[in-house]
Amino acid sequence: MTNDNPTSSFYDDNAAVYVRRDRSLPQRRLDAFLNTLPAGAPILELGCGGGQDAAYMISRGFNVTPTDGSPEIAKQAEKLIGKPVIVLRFEELDDDQLYDGIWAEASLLHVRRPDLPGIFNRIHKALKNGGIFHASFKAGEAEGHDSFGRYYNYLSANWLNDLLISTGWKDISLNETDGGGYDGKPTRWLRMRARKSI
Repeated sequence: MTNDNPTSSFYDDNAAVYVRRDRSLPQRRLDAFLNTLPAGAPILELGCGGGQDAAYMISRGFNVTPTDGSPEIAKQAEKLIGKPVIVLRFEELDDDQLYDGIWAEASLLHVRRPDLPGIFNRIHKALKNGGIFHASFKAGEAEGHDSFGRYYNYLSANWLNDLLISTGWKDISLNETDGGGYDGKPTRWLRMRARKSI
């Protein structure tokens, strides 16, 4: 079956190349996230990509459930992680208080802006009380597409902060840094961490 979504098609069609790209493990962010969780805690990863982050979290002793929306990316990630990767689109998440942490590094940035509140509510439901949610986005003011045709929601810190407050998150932390992306262009990254209130 062909995929008529250009973003999904990009990842399915370029899976092998994409997962082998030169990518630095975000170890400082991973450690900061993991250090907020109980030892061995269950973690859901949304959009595991090549599986590097999941492999690192597993090496630290955590019980990671890796997922990705692309069946082809999932197949590639399984080779690195050594365990099954669940093919899951964000809107299909329906878990209830199963995880102490949810890690979504550079994945939710493909969710269309009108759909983000519903996805954040699903993530909130999937976390245990007091659970931690990490995500990163490409910063901006207006949604759009990159040179590969991939959709991005390009959020501002104020927009994301208002969304998190309106969907019930607490202890919200936001920061911006300069970096890059797969397209090789300079990128302003917006990163967030929030807690499901007890």
